[in-house]
Amino acid sequence: MTFELKALPYPSDSLEPTIDARTMEIHHGKHHATYVTNLNNALKDYPDLAAKPLDQILAHLDQVPEVIRTAVRNNGGGHWNHDLFWNLMTPGGSKAPTGELAKAVDAAFGSFDELKAKFKVAALGRFGSGWAWLVAHQDGTLAITSTPNQDNPLMESKHAILGLDVWEHAYYLHYQNRRADYVDAWWNVVNWDQVAALYSARR
Repeated sequence: MTFELKALPYPSDSLEPTIDARTMEIHHGKHHATYVTNLNNALKDYPDLAAKPLDQILAHLDQVPEVIRTAVRNNGGGHWNHDLFWNLMTPGGSKAPTGELAKAVDAAFGSFDELKAKFKVAALGRFGSGWAWLVAHQDGTLAITSTPNQDNPLMESKHAILGLDVWEHAYYLHYQNRRADYVDAWWNVVNWDQVAALYSARR
């Protein structure tokens, strides 16, 4: 199997002004593309491993040969994270969770505003490059976590339903060093239908 860079699910300028078109073009067409290329290069001599779904590879990194484990972790994680990330955003989506997901948010955090506040703490507290995540447990409860670099909750046997890229390449052209402003604005483009679908798929 050769892993591939999928097209963005919307035009690169459609998330403006939250995320500008140039950032999307570089982020997807350069950064994400490089992860895919490097992942395929790392796996080229391991066809049996390359034939597995990426989520299974990342969930069992201890089974990846040590000589390529770091490359698979970094580039496979980058590919998986970004495939998820693009689909967690949409132009003109709803502004808050609804239904069972909204009930779970209220149960875990007290309110949607409190979820956003705690998520922001995780996003700003991640030193250097990494991600902030909302994860769902099998019983439906929710938790916030963060990971360094291109690590993700899969590597900790957790089910991610929402993730925010806080690498500087995700926001620096538009927000410069103002990561907090990027985090605040990002809620305007979250695809809550996709988050709800991932929440339902936790079982």
